[in-house]
Amino acid sequence: MKHIQGTSRAQTLLLPACVDDYVGPDHVVRFIEAFVESLDLAAAGFERARPKATGRPAGYDPSGLLKLYIYGYLNRVRSSRCLETEMHRNLEVIWMMRQLQPDFKTIADFRRENKTAFRKIFREFVVLCRSLDLFGRELIAVDGTRLKAVNSGQRNFTKAKLAKAMDESDERLGRYLKQLDDADRDDTPPSARVDNLKQKIAAIKERRAQLEQHHADLEASGEDQISLTDQDARAMHFSSRIGVGYNIQIAVDTKHKLIAEQQVHNNVGDLGLLDETANAARENLGVDRIDVVADRGYYKIEDIEDCEAAGVKPYVPKPLHGSVVKNGFFTKEEFRYDADAGVLICPGGQKLEPKYKSKIRDNDAVIFVNTKACKACDLRARCTNAAFRKVMRYANEAILHRMADRLAARPEVIDQRRESLEHPFGSIKQWMGQRNFLTRRIENVRGEFSLTALAYNIRRALTLVGVAGLISAISA
Repeated sequence: MKHIQGTSRAQTLLLPACVDDYVGPDHVVRFIEAFVESLDLAAAGFERARPKATGRPAGYDPSGLLKLYIYGYLNRVRSSRCLETEMHRNLEVIWMMRQLQPDFKTIADFRRENKTAFRKIFREFVVLCRSLDLFGRELIAVDGTRLKAVNSGQRNFTKAKLAKAMDESDERLGRYLKQLDDADRDDTPPSARVDNLKQKIAAIKERRAQLEQHHADLEASGEDQISLTDQDARAMHFSSRIGVGYNIQIAVDTKHKLIAEQQVHNNVGDLGLLDETANAARENLGVDRIDVVADRGYYKIEDIEDCEAAGVKPYVPKPLHGSVVKNGFFTKEEFRYDADAGVLICPGGQKLEPKYKSKIRDNDAVIFVNTKACKACDLRARCTNAAFRKVMRYANEAILHRMADRLAARPEVIDQRRESLEHPFGSIKQWMGQRNFLTRRIENVRGEFSLTALAYNIRRALTLVGVAGLISAISA
């Protein structure tokens, strides 16, 4: 018995197959085609979206290159050189690009030149998903993750790192100079050894001059660290195991785990980013009010106050750190505030009266004490190891109390936050394979991640409603 035989590659066909025959009606490229063709790319800010009436052709249509990038990010092909290769061998790409084959430089330049426009395309797809009722628009979860930048840790410096490197250079320089002096005192020093020492000394002096220049640049910038390859990248906290990278913030709707808002920052921590992220998500979802849940890293009274003022109701647990928690003392929450009397009631039933005024990040605060009661208190060992307990209270502390009451009434939102955010972060890092960026500078990186978030949302929507459902929504 023979195996099943294929057709001879040299066989001439009377009616050759059409390229369109190789792409099924429910293939994802047909949705990409319909989606991009429905967009006003000129309004989104794409360059050369509207060619001039006269003159030579204005280059490749940006709609074709946008389709190429969306397809690439959906299929884990982000490199411009890899996308160029796909146009020569991938029938789906050949169909989508209508057999055009721009080179890798044209593809890379398109991403760089239209970096801000990709964010608007991401938002257009959010609007499309809203029309399909894929967003619950009631509760969003906010969190951040870190992705590696195009900058190694060896090319990132803080003031402490520079000082340590200069001290090490000075120590090595002194050691080599001493060895050179010892060689000079020797009657017959090996010439090769002397030349080697001189080369090492010259290299260290050159390195020392570079470090001094980096220190001057760092002082002039006013920043706390400097990166040489990607000037906007920052060394993240060691617990992230990223090294030098960027802080990615996303807001995820808890109904179907779709990303409602995304932004890239170079802040090392998440503190201070809640209001910006949550309020932008509220606007994208087209609602006046929405609830947002975040982890302890977002606990900042200014952010929480701004959220409430903007119609965003935050749920953020208080961080468990500080000397009070470490020593097992009574927490601040165990001191009850009497608004009528303007005093704090401690766990021992004593009144702490306002004694000092303070300023914390432009917030007015009052420090409550009762030195006399503390000295005779039987609970003092469980309250403080000082002579008396001080309790600080913000002038607008009621905001934090309202949020604590909301959390106590809805403790399940903490689990919803974790469940909702693990899906996009896990998909982006594991399934899509994006643990690092390909571009440099924060604006380029933001454009790159907009494509990543768009690809994630498209993949999620395809799972929920399919190609036909998305194309029908575009046509509606």
